[in-house]
Amino acid sequence: MALFVPVIFALNQSQREEEERERERKRMAEVRASHILIKHEGSRRKASWKDPDGRVISSTTREAAAARLQSLREDIVSGRAKFADLASVHSDCSSAKRGGDLGKFGRGQMQKPFEDATFALGVGEISGLVDTDSGVHIILRTA
Repeated sequence: MALFVPVIFALNQSQREEEERERERKRMAEVRASHILIKHEGSRRKASWKDPDGRVISSTTREAAAARLQSLREDIVSGRAKFADLASVHSDCSSAKRGGDLGKFGRGQMQKPFEDATFALGVGEISGLVDTDSGVHIILRTA
């Protein structure tokens, strides 16, 4: 009987290690992020909480949206403004009411360019401009 104890212990240890690896994979498979979205004439949906009829969005070029977003990014990076404050005022996404916070999400839940950019960021880093079918974004990874 005593010969089986080390085998059982080894199996339990191996099982615990596998469970720990699985928890780590799940943790790494989820991120939390905030973003600022500026929609433009090429966006798939030309309406937002700020522009329900899409009049402004329909007349905004991608270049104008990108320039506006780049200016906001510079204000954040320089410390002149806080990400959440600018998101609340400028983002075309309904997450603006939460300072741009999208909560946690995993792979396959966001448009691919957005997902790739977010997972490539370290916590606390802000992306460059990211184009998706929704418009142009800057992303702040928060977890």
